[in-house]
Amino acid sequence: MICFLARWSGLAVITGASVAPAASAQTVGAFDYVRREAMIPMRDGTKLFTIIMAPKTITTPLPFLYLRTPYDATAYVGNPFPETYVADMARDGYIFVFQDIRGLFKSEGQFAMNRPWTQGKGIDETTDTWDSIEWLLKNVPGNNGRVGALGISYPGWLTEMVGMSGHPAVKAVSPQAPMTDTWMGDDFFHQGAFRQSYGLEYSYLLEMGKSNPEFDIGVYDMYDWYLRQGTLARMTDSLGSKLPTWRSFIAHPSYDDFWRSKAVQQVWTTTTVPTLTVGGWWDQEDLFGPQAIYKALEGHDKAGINRIVVGPWNHGQWGKEDATHLGAIKFGSATGDYFRQKIQAPFFAHYLKDQGRLDLAEATVFEGGSNQWRSYDAWPPRAAVRTSLYLGANGTLSFTAPRAATSFTSYLSDPANPVPYRPRPVQPTYYSAGSRWYTWLVDDQRFVDHRPDVAAWTSDVLAEDVTIAGDVIARLHAATTGSDADWVVKLIDVYPDRVVSDEPMGGYQLMVSSEIMRGRYRRSFAKAEPITPNMVLDYTVDLHQQAYRFLKGHRIMVEVQSTWFPLYDRNPQTFVPNIFLAKPADFRAQTHKILHSARYPSRVEVGVMPN
Repeated sequence: MICFLARWSGLAVITGASVAPAASAQTVGAFDYVRREAMIPMRDGTKLFTIIMAPKTITTPLPFLYLRTPYDATAYVGNPFPETYVADMARDGYIFVFQDIRGLFKSEGQFAMNRPWTQGKGIDETTDTWDSIEWLLKNVPGNNGRVGALGISYPGWLTEMVGMSGHPAVKAVSPQAPMTDTWMGDDFFHQGAFRQSYGLEYSYLLEMGKSNPEFDIGVYDMYDWYLRQGTLARMTDSLGSKLPTWRSFIAHPSYDDFWRSKAVQQVWTTTTVPTLTVGGWWDQEDLFGPQAIYKALEGHDKAGINRIVVGPWNHGQWGKEDATHLGAIKFGSATGDYFRQKIQAPFFAHYLKDQGRLDLAEATVFEGGSNQWRSYDAWPPRAAVRTSLYLGANGTLSFTAPRAATSFTSYLSDPANPVPYRPRPVQPTYYSAGSRWYTWLVDDQRFVDHRPDVAAWTSDVLAEDVTIAGDVIARLHAATTGSDADWVVKLIDVYPDRVVSDEPMGGYQLMVSSEIMRGRYRRSFAKAEPITPNMVLDYTVDLHQQAYRFLKGHRIMVEVQSTWFPLYDRNPQTFVPNIFLAKPADFRAQTHKILHSARYPSRVEVGVMPN
C-alpha cells in the first residue's frame, strides 16, 4: 500500500507565472484550507489572477473545483467561503480555483462580453480554460487529475466554456443559470424585444471599469427616467456610446451571425462530459439558457450524462439561500438546501471522487402549486399531453375551441404611457440599498389588471387540479393599425378571493410563465420586416417551460399587452429599420386586436399531465 501525504506549503513556479505566499489556514468541516494566489500565463502571454484554496494537509489526492468569474475572484474567499454553494462543497474536500477572466479585476488583458468561440483559431474562454487547467495540473500538489466546474449566471456561461474546452481532465460541469443566448431569451433581448434597462445597467456594470461600478445616476424611479429619455438614440448620446456592448446592440439589432456566434446552444451540441444544468422557474435574468443548452445537448446524449434541474427560484437563489420562499410565494421546504446537499454534492462526488452511486434522474423539477419535486426520465415528460387553452369572447378562457364566426378583443397601446413591468418605483436593477428586481416575476399582477391596455381572459373556477409540464407556447392571431407591435403574454394562477387561515393570499395573481416577442420578427428573427396594418397575422410567443399545478378552486388567466417598461424598450409601433435609431415622431399609439374565433383561435399551448 502506498500512503499519499501532501503538505501544501508551497507551489512550484513555472516560467512566466508568479505565486503569492500562503495565507493562514481556515477551517471548513474537517479541512483546514490554505489560500494562495497566482498569475497564470495564457498562450498569448496574458496572465490571469487566480486564487487556489486547498486543504493544508491532503491525505488522498483531491479533484479541482474550478470557478471562473467576471465579478472578482476575491469575493469567493474570505471566511473562507462566503458563497453558500461553495462552502457546502468545501466540507467534502476539494481544491478550489477561483479566477478573474481577462480584463477584469486583477487579470490582465482586454475584457469582451461573452467572447465568442473561435473553434481553435484564436483566443477565447475555452483556450484560457485549457491553459489554466494545464498549469494547475502541473503546479498544484495533491490533485487527482480531475477537474469539475460550476458557476451561476456569467460564471455559468463560463462553465459551459469549460465543458466545451475539450480538456481531458474535465470530468463534470454544472452550468447554472448560464447566459446561453443573450439575444433569443437571456440577458439582452427576448425574441427581438430589447431589454432596455438591463441592457444598459448590466453593460455599465461590466464595461465602465475593471471593478464592476454600480449604476447610479441619482434617480430612484427608473421608470420615470427611461420615459424622459424618449428614445434609445438619446440614451446612446448620453451614456450608451461609452459601452462596447451597447454599441453592439445598435450595430446588431437582429439575430445575425454576431449573436449566433455567442449563442452556446448553436455551437455546443455534443458533450462527453457529465453535465448538470440548473435553472429557476422565476429567473429574472437567464430562464432561457438552462432549458436551451439542456435541449441542445440532449439531442446527442447517448451516454445518458446530460441532466437538468429546475427549481422554484429566481436567479441563482439555490446557490445562496435555504430557499423556502420567493417573495410572497412559499415552497413548503428548504429547496436550496435540498439541491445543494442531495443533487449538487453527490453529482460532483460521483464523477470527481468515485464516491457513491448517483441516483439522479434525467430531469428533476420542482412543481409549483403542489410544492413537490418531480423526477422524470425525459424532459418534457413523455406523459404530458399537448393541450390548448383558448382565448374566448367576453374574457373567457377554456379548453374548448371557440365556435364564433367573429370574435376579438382590442386595446389601444400608447408608447407615451407604457405598462410597467413591476410596481413603481422601479429602482435601478442592482440598487445596493435593495431592489425588487429579484422578485418581480412573482409580483401580484393585480397592479395592472385595471389598465385598458392589458387584455385578460380567465377560466372558470377549476373543479380539479390542472398540472402542466414542459413547453408553454402562445399562438396569437392578431392585427394592428400600426406597422410593428410587441406581444407580451402572461400565464397566471389566480388564487381564490377569500380570507381564511389557509389562504393568506386571497385573489393573488401569480405569473407562472411570461414572455415577449417583437412582431417585426414574426417570420424570421434574422430579418425585420414591417407588419401590414389591419391584416390578421400569426404570432408565436415562446413562454419557454414550466412545471406547475393549478389547484382545484383556483382559476387560470392569460393576459396580453404590448408594453413592459422599462425592462423592455418601447416599440414605436411604426416600422423603422433599426429601433435604436428611431426618432420621437416614430412613436405612435396604435390599436391592437386579438382574434378568438373559429377561424382564428388564439390560444396558449401547454403540456397537461394526467391527474
